Order: sequence, then C-alpha cells, then structure tokens
Amino acid sequence: MIQEHRLRVSRAARYYVDGDLDRAVRDVWIACHGYGQLAAEFLADCASLRAAGRAIVAPEALSRFYFEGGSHGPDSKVGATWMTREDRLAEIEDYVAYLDALHDDVFAQADRNAAKLTVLGFSQGTATVSRWVAAGRVQPDRVILWGGLLPPDLDLEAARGALARAELVLVAGRRDRFVDDEKLSAQVAALERIGVTARTVRYPGGHRLNAEVLAELARR
Repeated sequence: MIQEHRLRVSRAARYYVDGDLDRAVRDVWIACHGYGQLAAEFLADCASLRAAGRAIVAPEALSRFYFEGGSHGPDSKVGATWMTREDRLAEIEDYVAYLDALHDDVFAQADRNAAKLTVLGFSQGTATVSRWVAAGRVQPDRVILWGGLLPPDLDLEAARGALARAELVLVAGRRDRFVDDEKLSAQVAALERIGVTARTVRYPGGHRLNAEVLAELARR
C-alpha cells in the first residue's frame, strides 16, 4: 500500500538586491517575479526604481525548471515558479515561510521603523504576494499587484485586515492578456464590498513591467 509521508528539510534560497541595504535606506521594495522568470533578470527589469536611499530586493522562487523539453545543455533556458497545482497547499506554506524569513533578513540589515516597505508582485507573483500579505508576518506600507489579481481561492474576509492596512495598487497594461477591464473592475468591486480601497493604474502596453510606470509609482 502506497502512503504519503512528509519530511521537513532546510534548503538554500537566493535573492538579489539592487542598492545599499543598510540602516540608512529609507525605501525598500520586495519584488516577486512572475512564472518562468529568474530573480536577477526580473531585478534588471526594475532598473527604473534605482535611487539613492532605496533598495530593491528580488527573491527567487524555490522551484526551477528547464523550459525546453528533451536534453538540456549549458544554453538551455532556466526559469522558476512559485508553485504548481501539485501539492499546492504545502508549496504555498513553504513560500510564505520563505518570504517571512527573507523579510526578517532584509530588516536585520535595514531599519524597518525608518523605511517605507513596498511589496510588488508581477504576474504569478501577484498571487504569491497576496497570500504572503494575508498569511505571513509582513506588514507592508504598499502592495502593488502588476499583471495579475488576487488569487480566486484567497478568503477576502480573512485577508481584509491585512489588505486594509496597506495602500493597494492594481497595475495592468491595456493589452495585458491576463487582466482586462472587466476582470480589473470585478476585482475592485469585490474589494470594495469588504471595505478595501484599491487604486488602479492602466497604461498602453502588454504583460510586462513598464519603466515609466514603475518610476512614477516610486515617486508617489
């Protein structure tokens, strides 16, 4: 008879930082990449955020994979994913714990009392960030969900307190194939029903970060 067993293990997780992560930093961004991306590449897409006194932190999802089928060589593209449908609840629990640990590591170096914290999720990272804010220890000043929405299985009533404590911004290009006007409006309405206000930002573009919009968000 086949039986499932579980074992807790420790493993190495990596993250990248653009800027000086120290006691003088006054603006910290934790940016979670989308499906199939790697943290260093995603951080490069956030280059328009660079400024004195700001640190941008990009954690990398724990599960990496090769894009191409068949044999894999030194030139094969590698991506990472926050979760799949397989053993999904355990994967969610794992990445919430991972991001809590990342948060603790970041603010062992920076002064949380002196720094504003923005948490940004792009694409698949929007679900990741949403679940982390709802279930983890992080208390961001602002949450930006870009190119994605709150996961449909998230209990909005249970998450209401965490979402209401932060400024919530929903960002999507007008040609984003995953987030159209109807979905965005439905999300805003669902949040309003639980007393959470979300600001929306639309721009001419598709499913990718936009340097000018990022820079404008940083200025606000």
